[in-house]
Amino acid sequence: MARANIVNGHVVHVASLDDPAAPWVRSCPIPCFAFGPTALNYGFTRRLVPWLRAHAEDYDAVIVNGIWQFHTLAVRKVFHRTATPYFVFTHGMLDPYFKRRYPFKHLKKWLYWQIFEYRVLRDASAVLFTCEDERRLASETFWLYKARELVVNYGVAAPPEDDTDVQRDAFFNRFPHLVGQRIMLSLGRVHPKKGLDLTVKAFARTLGSSTGDDPPTHLVIAGPEIPEHGAALRKLSSDLGIVDRVTFTGMLEGLDKWGAFRAADVFILTSHQENFGIAVVEALACGLPVLISDQVNIWREIEEDGAGIVEPATEQGACSLMLRWIESTHLERDAMRAAATALFHRCFRVERAAESLISATWAFRERLKHGIHD
Repeated sequence: MARANIVNGHVVHVASLDDPAAPWVRSCPIPCFAFGPTALNYGFTRRLVPWLRAHAEDYDAVIVNGIWQFHTLAVRKVFHRTATPYFVFTHGMLDPYFKRRYPFKHLKKWLYWQIFEYRVLRDASAVLFTCEDERRLASETFWLYKARELVVNYGVAAPPEDDTDVQRDAFFNRFPHLVGQRIMLSLGRVHPKKGLDLTVKAFARTLGSSTGDDPPTHLVIAGPEIPEHGAALRKLSSDLGIVDRVTFTGMLEGLDKWGAFRAADVFILTSHQENFGIAVVEALACGLPVLISDQVNIWREIEEDGAGIVEPATEQGACSLMLRWIESTHLERDAMRAAATALFHRCFRVERAAESLISATWAFRERLKHGIHD
C-alpha cells in the first residue's frame, strides 16, 4: 500500500520497533526508521517518543498497525489533540475468537485494555477496519469500547502475470508427484486457528477414498508450521488412510507460491477466525475459486459475488464445501473463476486500498483543520 501511494505522489515513511539490522528493515523499499531492539515482546523503547515529537509536523497523518504494544501508546502520547490525525488498524486483534480460545491471555489484555489501550482507540481520529464483519465483531470483546469506526478497502498486489507457466513449472519441479492431479490448495500458517484438522477430516470423508475422481484430487497444505501441530495433522492424515493424498510443502515463496496458486484447481480455508484472509485474496487474484468458512471476515463479499462457496467452520461445514465443489459443473466452476478475478480487481487490488486509505485520512485531517474533533 505504501508503494502504491508513493506512485501516486505521496510521501510514506515507516517507523518500526524492529532491529535496524533485521534483513526486512535493511531491504525495505521505502524509508524505514527502526528503533529496536526493544524490551521483551512489548516493544518498549525510549527512542520512539522523542523521534515522533521531533518529526510530528512532517506528516499529514499517522497510521498505527496493530495494538497491544508500546507503539500505540507512543503515538497517542504525541499526536492526541494535535493537528495531525492518527488512525489505528486493529488487524483483527479485537476479534472475540481470541477471548474464547485463549482466556488467560484475554485476562492479561483486559487489564491492559482498562489502563491503556481503550484510550488509544477512543482518541484516534478513526479505527480502521478492513471489512464490515471485522468492525461488527470488534465491539464484542471488551466493555468500555468506544471508537469512531471506518471501514476502508484493503488488498494485496496483483500477482506477476508475465509468465504463469514459469510459476506453475517452478511449483511442479519441486513437487513432481502432483503433476496430472487436481489440487485442492490450503496456503497459510499451519496453526490450530486455521481449522486444518477440519479440512483433513472432510477431505478423507469426501475425496480420500474416491475411486471415480479422475484425475484424482490431492490436498496440498502449504505454509510455515508450528511443529507440534504439523505433526498432529500428519498423524491425522495417516490415521484416516489418506497420507498418500496429502502433501505438506512447508513455506512457499516467490515463484513457488504463485505456482501453487496457478497449479491448483480450488483454494480452501476452513479457518476458525480470519480477519481478512490475505491468501484468500491472493487466490482470487489468480482466478481461483475459494471454499471458505463463514469465520473468514470477507465471506459475505465472496458469497455475494459467486467467487466461491461458504459454509460454517465445522467438520460438517467443511464436508459440505467439498461436496458442493465436487458436484458443481464445469460451467459453474468457470463462472466462479471469472467472478474471483472480477471481485479482486473491484475490491481487493492494493491500488484501490491505497486510494481508499488516502481519501479517508485526508477527510479526517480536513475536519481537524477546522477544529472538528468528534
